[in-house]
Amino acid sequence: MSAFSDPPRLRQVLPGEYPFWDAALALVNRDLAATLPGRGPLRPVGLPPYHGDESEDVRIALADGEWHGNSLDPSSADDPVLALWAVADAAQETVVECLWRAWPLCGEHDLGMHPREADGRLSWWCAGGTVPRGPAHVRAAVGGLDALVRPHRPDRKRRRQG
Repeated sequence: MSAFSDPPRLRQVLPGEYPFWDAALALVNRDLAATLPGRGPLRPVGLPPYHGDESEDVRIALADGEWHGNSLDPSSADDPVLALWAVADAAQETVVECLWRAWPLCGEHDLGMHPREADGRLSWWCAGGTVPRGPAHVRAAVGGLDALVRPHRPDRKRRRQG
């Protein structure tokens, strides 16, 4: 018997249990690695259902198992578009609430971005703001932030100007 304050037991969701969520999480983890290097990948965890006749709640957790927010909608597990939306939203909720920071940040405006459909694909959207900060815009497709972040290479030779 467990006390009311005992945290629920998490179950590591195994690769292949939810293929569309796995694929979506791989894209989101690319963005996490590009924008928060050194953090381990996000992972799905299962919590037991509140009632015996329901399915488990699957959440997106940090590498250490800490999570926050709502469970993934079970109906999104069978649709790649809905899966990406659900996983991106849940991942953002976990990162923001557990790390107490906006994520992902727009490199132009230093503002938190949100998933939004644009040109038929889910993208990270920045609200931009007033004239000094610039207009709202799509920064990159979910999974594509690594193309915008260029790593610092201290041993790279400078081009000669001349």
